[in-house]
Amino acid sequence: MSKILWTSGEIAAATGGTATGEWVATGVTFDSREAVPGDLFVALKGASTDGHRFVADVLARGASGVLVSEPVEGPHVRVPDTMAALQALAVAARARVVGKVIGVTGSVGKTGTKEALYAALERAAPDHVHRSVKSYNNHTGVPLSLARMSSCRMYSVLEMGMNHAGELAALTRLVRPHVALITAIAPAHTEFFASIEAIADAKAEIFEGLEPGGTAIVPFDSPYGARLAKAAARHAANVVSFGLGEGADVRALETMRTAGGTFVTARLRGRELGFTINQPGAHWVSNALAVLAAVEAVGADVALAGLALAELDGLPGRGARLSVALAGGGHALVIDESYNANPSSMRATLAVLATEPAPRKLAVLGEMRELGTESADYHVALAAPLIEAGVIHAILVGEGMAPLARALEGRLDFVHVASAAEAEAALRRVLADGDAVLVKGSNGVGLARLVAGLKEQA
Repeated sequence: MSKILWTSGEIAAATGGTATGEWVATGVTFDSREAVPGDLFVALKGASTDGHRFVADVLARGASGVLVSEPVEGPHVRVPDTMAALQALAVAARARVVGKVIGVTGSVGKTGTKEALYAALERAAPDHVHRSVKSYNNHTGVPLSLARMSSCRMYSVLEMGMNHAGELAALTRLVRPHVALITAIAPAHTEFFASIEAIADAKAEIFEGLEPGGTAIVPFDSPYGARLAKAAARHAANVVSFGLGEGADVRALETMRTAGGTFVTARLRGRELGFTINQPGAHWVSNALAVLAAVEAVGADVALAGLALAELDGLPGRGARLSVALAGGGHALVIDESYNANPSSMRATLAVLATEPAPRKLAVLGEMRELGTESADYHVALAAPLIEAGVIHAILVGEGMAPLARALEGRLDFVHVASAAEAEAALRRVLADGDAVLVKGSNGVGLARLVAGLKEQA
């Protein structure tokens, strides 16, 4: 039986609302499609929909109660503003936590690192680790993740994202991490920033919410590492760097590619550790070092963390490796990176594709969005990594890929299509037994549907 997360009285006290009846909630959600028996459903009002429309449905499906700002039938807590109430519930949840809280952000790798941290800590403290699910990392997702947090957890790992200055400052003051980690700085959301330095400064806002005595973890190899460390020093009692370069506090002394992953010998601040990462690519070496730095910072077992990294599988849309059956017989490897893309992550995953032993390598690349006035240049710059990866055929998706298409003329076999559906049809025509294909693009391009279609084909 699930443990009680909130009573109706606690919800009312936290939010300043009025409760009808006495009831308990074992979970919290604001998505009616995800509501399960025992949940508190928060009826948020948005630009395109209103959660109050789904109150009767979620209660009929077993939700314990609802948080509303309008009169409804059934068990509920009524407040003036449900978004403000969710924030208040998050504050109350964080106030009762006695364990260590880790906040994670970065231009790339934050969700994968968050999941790896969860796996590493769960190995040391089974059933006593909380994390934000999916990519719930914005102004609604972070409060939800906090509201779902039980007071008895030893560790909590919360992801925070942003695409404008000031957003992380607000989120980190809700999370109040004991450890704040930045994975990497890269050109992402450049449409909203004057420079990459401005992106680094916005990411460094995560340090503003650190608890007294807290630890900041920064990427040593980044061109912006010193900038981040300087910003961190204003708020952190300890600043720890991770990377491959001489001088990093948590450093990879040696790496060796293995079947499907990488063996790493790392020097931590207190010891040396040899471990295997069950994910290929230099970016995963960096992620793993960040994980170990955070595990060490909260006093958990780094040796068990190394074992967890060896067992960590790729996430859907973020590195999952799928063997898909082909209609004509045989199988192909699909590297599913369909969730998101920016120039840095594109280059990193193309480098992974380059190491695959497949006889033919293909790439389905969706346009990279929110890159502002430099978008064309960033897309053109993918030509060299594509060719160096040994790709024999590329399928480019979206209007933003037009500059790359022009750059590839006469250099690489490719097609340029407008949609994910057209890309899937084009890929089916060329995909053969033994091929390896990378699928990557900004989430809005919809390449996840292409991957799902390949998984379903006979």
